[in-house]
Amino acid sequence: MTLDKLKNLTTQSGVYQMLDKQGSVIYVGKAKNLKKRVSSYFNKTHQDNKTRALVSNIADFDVLITSTETQALLLENELIKQHRPRYNILLKDAKSYPYIYISNDKHPRVGFYRGAKNKNYQFFGPYPSAHVVRESLSLLKKIFKLRQCTNTTYRSRLRACLEYQIDLCSAPCVNKISDKDYMQDVQMMSLFLSGRGVQTLDKISQKMQIAAKNQEFELAARLRDQMIGLRTIQEQHSSQSMGNIDVIGVATQQGVHAVEVLFIRSGKQIAQECSFPKNTQGKNNKEVLSAFLPLYYLGKDTSAQLLLSEKLADRNLIAKALSTKITDTPHKDKRHLLKIAVLTAQENLKQHLASKFSKHVQLQQLQNTLNLQALPNMMECFDISHTMGEATVASCVVFEKGLPEVKKYRQFNIKNVTAGDDYGAIRQAIFRRYSRLLKDQKPLPDVVFVDGGLGQLNQAIMVMNSIGIDSIQLVGVAKGEGRKPGLETLILVKDGKTQKINLPPHDQALILINHIRDEAHRFAIKNHRQKRAKKRTTSALEDIQGIGKTRRVALLNHFGGLQEIEKASAEEIVKVKGISHKLADKIAENFKK
Repeated sequence: MTLDKLKNLTTQSGVYQMLDKQGSVIYVGKAKNLKKRVSSYFNKTHQDNKTRALVSNIADFDVLITSTETQALLLENELIKQHRPRYNILLKDAKSYPYIYISNDKHPRVGFYRGAKNKNYQFFGPYPSAHVVRESLSLLKKIFKLRQCTNTTYRSRLRACLEYQIDLCSAPCVNKISDKDYMQDVQMMSLFLSGRGVQTLDKISQKMQIAAKNQEFELAARLRDQMIGLRTIQEQHSSQSMGNIDVIGVATQQGVHAVEVLFIRSGKQIAQECSFPKNTQGKNNKEVLSAFLPLYYLGKDTSAQLLLSEKLADRNLIAKALSTKITDTPHKDKRHLLKIAVLTAQENLKQHLASKFSKHVQLQQLQNTLNLQALPNMMECFDISHTMGEATVASCVVFEKGLPEVKKYRQFNIKNVTAGDDYGAIRQAIFRRYSRLLKDQKPLPDVVFVDGGLGQLNQAIMVMNSIGIDSIQLVGVAKGEGRKPGLETLILVKDGKTQKINLPPHDQALILINHIRDEAHRFAIKNHRQKRAKKRTTSALEDIQGIGKTRRVALLNHFGGLQEIEKASAEEIVKVKGISHKLADKIAENFKK
């Protein structure tokens, strides 16, 4: 970095990126005056350790000019999410908010939706979590009885399904309800989800009175039940005047911050979420909240109003970028919400710090138990899952500082191994995992657990030796009597000698190991079931190259089923329209294998 570059820097607004010696982005910031802001890093002594560490690692910088401060805020947020710089305040990647949608089919379907919106559908929300959406759908289908099945299932129905039998669907698929009546239910649900509950109740009441007058008593009873259900929901959402608000409180302790978001919809708190932003040491609550809001909300549908526990200097700028109203001095009827948010943030932060301390104790216990030179900050665990040798998979879960890193989990579809050969499966999984890490020059774990006894452990040791890794402590986790938790035996091999360790059920190290082992087991079973289900619901013909949908249907129609195709010779198969001699030979050969 040259002084000329700093001297000739523009005074316009924009975004700056600090780079280290490798050219990696280590910090991203926005500035109203780029020259003044960037120069401040180099022409004065900084008090906090984090900024001093940042400056000592800066080798160069880049700037991006924007025409307004709002554009700078949006660009800064995009670059932070893209580069995840080590010195910026960061959040975990969040999914988009979920919605309820109504499709545009002949008999519209109502369901859960997340992702890019289909412009032909009606969307209602956003909701703060999938749980809230599913709970709402569960309640609404008891009232309106709209279908939630997929279009494939809907088109294939020949008789009403169980949902109709238990009065949760009106079964439009088999004409148990007229198109007109079904569309009226769709319109009523749409009106209610749009927040017009009073109008919905009025319309249903009018229809009920007309039905009763015309002596259509079954219809009147159904409309009466709808009214009762909707009034129950409205009573639960009694404070309609408060509208949709997100209430945000901040708490700090020991250099760690917690940001609590309460989701208020139609006057009722329906959910909450607590975040613990990274790299907040030395920052005050206002700075943390100012960084949090764009990271959390940009790219999502923001609530109509945000209620904050802190007064931000850049409140108007953030409000403009998020297209929402931000309030930090609420009226009396909303002050209690801020108090709840702050108190909840303080409690969650206390629990978070206690959990971190507990994890540190567990890691120290594990270090002592395994006689390691340092804390085992990175650990992995393998498990094999299959059903009588069918659809064998291996799971690898990754824990860092005692906590699961789900994004780093890996699964391995085991191939070319005799069905039921757990030793062969563990050899393949270990080789594929660590030969790849070596090739990509990625860090290796401190400890690797293998779910199994001495046999599985020896297979892992053999593979590690063959690829030249001797820095990892391998540990077998053998199940106890009756597979009861807390009775496991830890197996180590050191200097050619086998060592077995039995820990008390409440030992902190064993509790952590069981957590890791159980997570590997859960992940393996989940992937195995998915693979097995896929294998059982797909035809063996799909695996043969050159057999598309048309030829597959022709073969099945000609022979009447897969079993007959398996018995058929190439001479019989070639008689099917569209099947050549070469393809017939390939099909026959495939089934012989």
